Amino acid sequence: MHTPVWDDSREVMSEWIGTAKARIQNPTTQRRFVLVIVCVALLLDNMLYMVIVPIIPDYLRSIGAWEKIESTSAPVGPNTTAKTDVEYKNEEIAIGVLFASKAVVQLMVNPFSGTLIDKIGYDIPMMIGLSIMFLATTVFAFGTNYFVLFIARSLQGVGSAFADTSGLAMIADRFPAEEERTKALGIALAFISFGSLVAPPFGGILYEFAGKVVPFMILAVISLCDGLLLLFVIKPYGERRWQMPTGTPIYRLIIDPYIAIAAGALVVANISLAFLEPTISIWMKDEMKAVSWQTGIIWLPAFVPHVFGVIITVKVSQRWPHFQWLYAAIGLVVIGLSTFVVPFCQTFTLLILPLCGICFGVALIDTSLLPTLGYLVDTRYVSVYGSVYAIADISYSVAYAIGPILASEIVEDLGFLSLNIIIGVVSIGFGPVLLGLRKVYDIKPKLHEDTMLLTEDPPKGLYNSVKAQLEQDGGVNGYFGNHNAYKLHDNGAVQKKSGHQVLQNETYEDTSGSNDSLNHNQADGFRPSNNHVRRVVSRNPESSSISEQDD
Repeated sequence: MHTPVWDDSREVMSEWIGTAKARIQNPTTQRRFVLVIVCVALLLDNMLYMVIVPIIPDYLRSIGAWEKIESTSAPVGPNTTAKTDVEYKNEEIAIGVLFASKAVVQLMVNPFSGTLIDKIGYDIPMMIGLSIMFLATTVFAFGTNYFVLFIARSLQGVGSAFADTSGLAMIADRFPAEEERTKALGIALAFISFGSLVAPPFGGILYEFAGKVVPFMILAVISLCDGLLLLFVIKPYGERRWQMPTGTPIYRLIIDPYIAIAAGALVVANISLAFLEPTISIWMKDEMKAVSWQTGIIWLPAFVPHVFGVIITVKVSQRWPHFQWLYAAIGLVVIGLSTFVVPFCQTFTLLILPLCGICFGVALIDTSLLPTLGYLVDTRYVSVYGSVYAIADISYSVAYAIGPILASEIVEDLGFLSLNIIIGVVSIGFGPVLLGLRKVYDIKPKLHEDTMLLTEDPPKGLYNSVKAQLEQDGGVNGYFGNHNAYKLHDNGAVQKKSGHQVLQNETYEDTSGSNDSLNHNQADGFRPSNNHVRRVVSRNPESSSISEQDD
């Protein structure tokens, strides 16, 4: 028998749960949830990428993973002792392969993950990515030999290919207005930077005082919590599948000249980081006699100018959005000039300045070009973002796949000064190429069918069928924007909307019984027979995907 107090408590709890559920299902809250989930996933991925830098080399030495080669030099004088040098056979090559394996695997998986995201939506691939990263982090924590750690690093590449690509695509999808999208992607980039820069001191300190397991288990718990948060915004499969229009194949996006230029700029921007991160610590020890804590935190002050660069780019992009290419070009020049200065810095304090310049330039490029990729898909193709952000992820992976190996070879053969000159020349030299993007924001939104290859099949699915019907009925001078930007009325007219104010409760009738053939309603009072399926195409004002239901 329940007491009145128990009944009151149950009623209060039920009311609280109902209120919380209503708030979570609110479209604005959902968008914020998505941004938090994506930012945490990107933070986790980049922390896991960099946290092994101060941990794994020392750990592998401590467990005797390498064969020791001892060499003894003769005494230089009568009162001196012989000097014994210890080298570890194949250590540098093996560590370089271990570090690069994540980017190599990510590079191979990205085309598949981008295509899958375009087909099934963003949330399930995000859950797959977080689950794999949780597994990889756990393996890192308890792995006790080189082979197991190599497997963990490779697993991280698979998880990153799903989590990073789906995360950026989720932001582009949930924030369709260009101003909001740029701001949201800027926040995500700040978390990427923070994860990369804070991870080495985070891992080094915890490894020193708590052992190898603790830093990795903390990251595993973060991954688990992020996956639980994702459950609050994940959609049922049936609803999610109806909401996904047919995406553009990744091979068509890669050969698009605008997307190719933007992807190339992302590769060049990240070459500076990918080449300097594995080589600068050794150079600091040789030239500055730097101690371990200095090499561990040398990149940490650069977080401030990186965030400042993100904020600056977001602000100026809101006022002058047509100059995104110029902001990226300025970023490349800043990176190039900064790398020229790095080899001439003789103290720890002076070295911080050009590294801050490099991170500031990277922020300008990433913050301006990632929204541009989404805009190009909106205006030239179908607004499905998995493949285009897989291309962005491929760009990062290319830089970090070749960086640890190629940079070490250049330093060994030509020297650290030559490495920086090469980076600077490539960065500044790519700047004029971005002139090819100067007219991107003048492109009018076109029908997806206008850009189809002649060998491809006609448009399929609800989304493209609606657009094909509009074109047949006249549309708006042959143009039709992405599903984030236009409202379709019952009379066939198209009204441009702004931001997330989009299709709401427009009705069509499928007289053929096919999902791919939609016609306008007949006269008032007409009700479809059993051979007719009446469809309702609706857009939530705060959502970004078309949904379809039977009436």
